[in-house]
Amino acid sequence: MQEIPSQITRLCLIRHGETEWNAERRIQGQIDIGLNPTGLVQARAAGRWLRGAGIVALYSSDLKRAATTADEIAAELGLTVSRHPELRERCYGIFQGLTYVEAAARHPDGYAAFEGRNADYAFENGESLKTMYARVTGKLREIAAGHVGGTVAVVVHGGVLDIVNRFVRGTPLEQPRDFLIPNAGLNWIVAVDGAKGTKWQIESWGETEHLEPGALDELPS
Repeated sequence: MQEIPSQITRLCLIRHGETEWNAERRIQGQIDIGLNPTGLVQARAAGRWLRGAGIVALYSSDLKRAATTADEIAAELGLTVSRHPELRERCYGIFQGLTYVEAAARHPDGYAAFEGRNADYAFENGESLKTMYARVTGKLREIAAGHVGGTVAVVVHGGVLDIVNRFVRGTPLEQPRDFLIPNAGLNWIVAVDGAKGTKWQIESWGETEHLEPGALDELPS
């Protein structure tokens, strides 16, 4: 029987540019915060850097900070953006709008569950890591399946990238984070489709060569 050749699909996942709430270490979640001036510069720099990457399609979260980042990248690449709520940041419920320090002081039990990466903990009016994992990975598989053998870009959020990294590496949701997620950083993964199904791999993570020094990773580990 002739072996079916593998098809390699490349995805560049980009965290949105910086916001004022990032700088304040304030939990945004699904509150619709826009980019600050630094974030706009970062988004444009990411777009310029990706000009020669052969990207054929561009997706993003529909939240403003990701959508605006994607718009700036789209302008450089001559593409249109396809926006999807499945790519949104985690819903942090009653934590949204608080700094991490404020959240720990006002909701100590919940913050302990959050900090300890309890995958079943959903905040009050929020979302658990398990629920988020299902929506993010489902959409990621769908995007990859729609562009087999091609290269696509996806603009998302820090929490989404945390999920994606664990999905690709097979790391438990509960394990402390051992990788960086800088604003406007580039994260390359590949989906290799072969006779035995799809295998996912990280090609590179947290690239910031296109940015001025100091891109934030204000997220908790």
